[in-house]
Amino acid sequence: MVDLGLTHIALPVSDLDASLAFYQTYAEMQVVHERADPRTGTRVAWIGDGTRPFVIVLVEADQVEHPLVPLSHLGVGCDSREEIDRRAARAHGEGRPVWGPTDSGPPVGYWALIADPDHHTLELSHGQEVGLAVANAFEEATRDPAGPTGKESS
Repeated sequence: MVDLGLTHIALPVSDLDASLAFYQTYAEMQVVHERADPRTGTRVAWIGDGTRPFVIVLVEADQVEHPLVPLSHLGVGCDSREEIDRRAARAHGEGRPVWGPTDSGPPVGYWALIADPDHHTLELSHGQEVGLAVANAFEEATRDPAGPTGKESS
């Protein structure tokens, strides 16, 4: 498989093991690659959910200075509203900051925000229309030479 398009986002984390456990539990992601820099000892893990060739690169750092806060967040689609309720209740029970769940209707859907160990925000959602919007945009682009931007491509 060739790497084309958006392949990853990198996040600094202060405790790689705690972050790996969080993303496995709340985003159903698993390690697809892990290493330590032989020179510095810095640990790095790539995690993915197997649905597409995209990973989150977690890089262990002494300090996380600029966490992703609610407006800047990672979004993960869930199978059901009940699954979001279950994960949000578990996070709340663990003492993690949790916002929601909230039903915002289409196209946003049902969602909750959970803070990871470094206060990066993970959004869990059900009923968002991201897949539909992307499919419609690319279908329209094949019918209209101007594409989804309305500008003729060269």
